[in-house]
Amino acid sequence: MKRTDQYDPAALKHIEKEFDQWEQNEVSSFIKRAPESKTEYTTASGMPTKRTYTPLDLKNTPFEDIGFPGQYPFTRGPYPTMYRGRNWTMRQIAGFGTARETNGRFKYLIAQGQTGLSIDFDMPTLMGYDSSHAMSQGEVGREGVAIDTLADMEELFDDIDLTKISVSMTINPSAWILYAMYIALAQKRGYDLNDLSGTIQNDILKEYIAQKEWIFPVRPSVRLVRDCIQYGSENMKRYNPINISGYHISEAGSTAVQEVAYTMATTMEYVRTAIDAGVDVNEFGPRLSFFFVSQADFFEEIAKFRAARRVYAKIMREKFNATKPEASRLRFHAQTAAATLTKPQYTINPIRTALQALSAVLGGAQSLHTNGMDEAFAIPTEEAMRIALRTQQIIAYETNITQVVDPLGGSYYVENLTDEIEKEVWKILDEVEELGGTLQCIDDGYFQRGISDSAYDFALRKASGERPVIGVNMFVQDEEDVEIETHPHDPETERRQIERLNRVKDNRDEEKVQYMLRQLKEQAEDESANLMPITIELVKEGASMGDIVETLKGIWGTYREKPVI
Repeated sequence: MKRTDQYDPAALKHIEKEFDQWEQNEVSSFIKRAPESKTEYTTASGMPTKRTYTPLDLKNTPFEDIGFPGQYPFTRGPYPTMYRGRNWTMRQIAGFGTARETNGRFKYLIAQGQTGLSIDFDMPTLMGYDSSHAMSQGEVGREGVAIDTLADMEELFDDIDLTKISVSMTINPSAWILYAMYIALAQKRGYDLNDLSGTIQNDILKEYIAQKEWIFPVRPSVRLVRDCIQYGSENMKRYNPINISGYHISEAGSTAVQEVAYTMATTMEYVRTAIDAGVDVNEFGPRLSFFFVSQADFFEEIAKFRAARRVYAKIMREKFNATKPEASRLRFHAQTAAATLTKPQYTINPIRTALQALSAVLGGAQSLHTNGMDEAFAIPTEEAMRIALRTQQIIAYETNITQVVDPLGGSYYVENLTDEIEKEVWKILDEVEELGGTLQCIDDGYFQRGISDSAYDFALRKASGERPVIGVNMFVQDEEDVEIETHPHDPETERRQIERLNRVKDNRDEEKVQYMLRQLKEQAEDESANLMPITIELVKEGASMGDIVETLKGIWGTYREKPVI
């Protein structure tokens, strides 16, 4: 029988009486002698927090909503033994210059004990431009690795066995092409695609909401995501064809509640689109994965991760009729908050990162990236990445927190905060549905306004000192020009990359490539066609990122955002 309370009503009545007496006596007299620092306390998201929490704060929380680890609704974790069986994947992101240079960083990190790869791509690759395009000038390899053709992908993973390490690729507008290159490389090496693990981010809707990197209009972009989900569910049992991201929503300025709610709104759109294409939710559901930030408010972040799992489980079971437990089980990668890193007193950044990483682990992350202390200046150096990785290793091997699954489960505060975040998330999701759904809300600027308002509020609180930032508005020190070794950008990168691209184009069968690009165009005009197979064949023949993107621009055009005021 389902219980609606955690405690005997008589016991709760007794606790309530004692609580009132405690506040009237001990608390009241103590505050007269030593007043509290503020009249109101809130989380970073603005949710009110009490002085203390008791069983009274859980009296309306059914145990079924807390449950056991590895069981619906997965509040306490997606797996029953969590880190007692295997630690989270330590996945430091890397990407700069050419594929060869990034391959060297991969091997360095693997030698330091990293257990998964994560790739940053440069802006031309993200936006679907070849390195030789006029729009790419000055940006090739600067903020990530440059990938133009399958030859670059081969060099990126040179001497790395892709069946023995999971690979995450942070890319969205041109994600399906990188996915195709990864698949083509695996096939060229003779791998069974079912042996590959990892994820490609491929979350285009959050680009329109927050990060602002796009190529095509919204609806054809969602179609490409659908094609990846469909192809992955049929051919790659262990690889996640999408990594639905709240991270960039948060970094753009959202609250923790908005991060979860907006991410769940985009999730529902992807799920509906895949189901409408005839894909069984029980087949693709287990391969959906998520990417959240771990921000500065320690307990709010832990509760956020727990609430996200519960909301997602209910969405998949109650809205989309998922019957397999795996299809309702949210798994997520976390990254510590880049937006919290500071240039002033930058050597304290590892402390911020360590605490944020700890909250991600206590919140049940499956994969984690910890930021380098120098990322407020440039791409992190090898030393900064080593320290960031060692931060994870200390948490994993020295603290003993991995011995107990969800050690904060049952905490009056954490459970109450989890409940409150869930309630606020559902309020936003109901509002999105009332306003016409996720795509309509993107068109109308609903999400964009929400983030803008939250970011502005945070900026005001930071400027006033209400939101402390050590070294910026509190404990500030006069500093001379900081002398810090930053990762160098090689100005020859662009020339070398363009030469490599030109060699590939000179040596390919141009007539065949052009024929296949015409096939791509024909299939793109058929909404029901899946573009993954033709894209895979194109990259095998030497077609570049730009060849494919420019062909589809001719059909779909590009996206221009409506200003949000």
